[in-house]
Formats: sequence, structure tokens, C-alpha cells
Amino acid sequence: MRTSTRRSRRLSALAVAAALTTGLLAGCAEDSDDSGSNEGGGNADGKTTLTVGTFGVFGYKQAGLYDEYMKLHPDINIKENVTTRTDVYWPKTLTRLQAGSGTDDIQAIEVMNVTEAVETQADKFVDLGKDADTSQWLDWKTAQATSKDGKVIGLGTDIGPMAICYRKDLFQKAGLETDRTKLAEQWKGDWGKYVDVGKQYMEKAPSGTKFVDSASSVYNAALGGGTERYYETDGTVIWDKSDGVKKAWDVAMEVATSNMSAKLKQFDKPWDQGYANGTFATVACPAWMIGYIQEKSGDSGKGKWDVAAAPTASNWGGSFLGVPTASKNQKEAVELAKWLTAPEQQAKVFAKQASFPSTPSAYDSLKPAAATTAYFSNAPITDIFSTSAETIPTQYFGIKDQAINTALTDIGILQVEQKGKSADEGWDAAGKEIKDVLGQ
Repeated sequence: MRTSTRRSRRLSALAVAAALTTGLLAGCAEDSDDSGSNEGGGNADGKTTLTVGTFGVFGYKQAGLYDEYMKLHPDINIKENVTTRTDVYWPKTLTRLQAGSGTDDIQAIEVMNVTEAVETQADKFVDLGKDADTSQWLDWKTAQATSKDGKVIGLGTDIGPMAICYRKDLFQKAGLETDRTKLAEQWKGDWGKYVDVGKQYMEKAPSGTKFVDSASSVYNAALGGGTERYYETDGTVIWDKSDGVKKAWDVAMEVATSNMSAKLKQFDKPWDQGYANGTFATVACPAWMIGYIQEKSGDSGKGKWDVAAAPTASNWGGSFLGVPTASKNQKEAVELAKWLTAPEQQAKVFAKQASFPSTPSAYDSLKPAAATTAYFSNAPITDIFSTSAETIPTQYFGIKDQAINTALTDIGILQVEQKGKSADEGWDAAGKEIKDVLGQ
């Protein structure tokens, strides 16, 4: 919660200091929730150790890709350094990029940060366009990671076509429709209709459950279905005038001021526990969330989760892999980044956890693993996400896109949802933080 500009800046300074300290410790940690451990790049056995800095669940380890690559390249060891939250990961990464040390050999870049990386940090990354066949990726995906002078700082991983993941067992107990096709028809075309289903759910909600995990979840999903976000394509900031932001905020406020939200902050431990305990019935579900749900819900959710089409085609998330110039193993890191993001490997990650590829040549071969299909009640995951991907609107991401988004969700929405503030008070609190971020 932001209480003053002075406090915000003081916390930022402390965060930077903590990031630097953590970076020094990460290389010594056996299993750290952090990135930034590029120390030496070699082992006593003569192998080269490549570090990969990621956030969330990219699926490379889960799909066995690191083991596969090391078998193909016996002289390579791979260590993945994972930070749970992107809003923690990226500031630390920026600090290390600017310092010219402490980065991993490969750094993941989330789509809401890629413009900032391209416009302010391009000289800190290797030009991957010189080594990779960029025609493998969706044109708009590669364009997001390309500087004005043509330097490609990142290779596309996944994109985030949207669906709704729901607990059909809880829907049944609440007396609601459980068939995914019929359910999707009830909220088709309007996130407000999705909220209406939530109101129905709460009338007979199973004890201890809510309809949705958080209002922020609904906000991000609705925002990803519009053409307008926080910036004009010329870089002009329009967050407070954007029609897309207004519509997403309004529907999020319906959730935040009702009794249908579990009021959880996404990616925090209580949110993870909510999956395991079955405390919410739905979550706005981009393709990459499939693997996250399986991991956090565990055996308790197997066969209970299902997937339905979202109210509107929408994109939430998607990332890139870049190689910092500070890497001591640039050549080897470039080869690994190319291999991990190649169509064949993207298809393998999809098979494991349904992260949707940014390489169109992989689409015809996409098939979820039998275990994933069974986990989600035999839902046609490929068809649902493919249909969404075909009509995702083009959006422009600005240089401080993630910071603005975090202010609106983690300050504005949470103040309404968890602190009982009014919608106007939440909006004003977010606005103060955004002005601070933008230096206004």
C-alpha cells in the first residue's frame, strides 16, 4: 500500500539494495527463488554451466528440456533460477543489467517489460536476430522484441490466449451449468455476463468458497481483450483516458465490491494455497496458467478442473528469452535460447502444461499430454486456446506498462477488495503511484 511519495521511493531504494544483496547470495544458494547467479560459468569437471533466469513456471524443467539438452550437449550444465513474481523479477533484472554484472546467461523478459527492455536496455542484450531464423515466430511477437535499428533482443516463448478454468464440482454443488460449451454461451461476448454467473454462484456457493480468486484476475483478462491499454502507439501515456482500461476497471470493481471474490493477491502463497484447498471456483486462465494450476492444485484438483472459452478473445502474458552481453558464455547461451524457443520445444512445453507457442509451425502438432487432458476433464484445450489466439486484438505495450498495471491491480484494486475503499479511492490511490512511477 502506497502511503506517500517519500515512502514509495524509500521502499524502491530498499528493494534495489535487497536485489543487489540477493544477487550476491543467489550464486551460493542451492535452491533459491531468485535469478542472477552468473558467476564463473564453469565447473571443476570442465563443463560450462549456463544459468537461466525465469519467473513463474516456464515449463522447461517440467517438460524435461534441460535434461534433454544436457544429454545432447554433455559439456553443458544448466541451472534455472526462478523468481515467483514478475514485478519482483524485472526490477532486480534491470538493476543487474545496468550494473553489467549479476545477470544470468539467459534472462526471460515478460511482454509487459519488453518495450522497456528494447527502448532502454537494448545495448545490454546480444542481437539474436543475427543467429536465429526469426521467420519461425509470429511477426508481431518478434516485432515486440525488436529495436528501432533492427536489433532482436529476445526470442519469443509463449503467448497468452485466454480461457476460463473452473471447478465443475463446485459449479455442480452450486446448482450451475457444468457443461463447458453451454457455460461459455452464458457469458459469451461480455465479461459482465461472467460476473452475472458469479452472482448466481454465490447464491448457493459451497461453504468456504468464492466464485473467483481475485478482481485483479478479471481486470487483466478483460484488459487483454481490448485494443487500448496504457499507451498510444507513439508512446503517449493514456492510462487514465483509455477505454480499454475503463471497461476492465469497471468490471473488476463489480467483483471487488461484491462477495464473489476470494480477495487473493495472485502469485502470493495464499493464492497458491487457494488452489490446493479449492477455495475459488473460477480463474481467468491464459494458456500458461494450465501448468500452474496443475502444480498448485496437485492431486486434489485432478478431474475437477475444466476449461471453457472466455467471454472474449484475450491475451494475458507471453515472454521472451534474451542473452545479456554480460554473460560469460554468450555463444553457448545463444544456442540454448534458440533451442528452447524452437517450434519443437515449444510443442513439448505445450504438451506438458499447455503454454501456447508463438511459433505457428508448431500448431498442427499441438497435443496436450494425456495427464493434462485428464486433469482438466478431457477439455479440448488445443481447440479452445487456438480459437482465442486467432482473434486476439493487437495491443501496444508501453515502457512502464507493467508498473502501471501493478499500480492498478496491487494498489488500486486491492485497496477496494481488501481494505474496503471505494472504487474512486482505489483509482485515486493507483493514480498517485502511477504519477510517481512516471515522474510526474
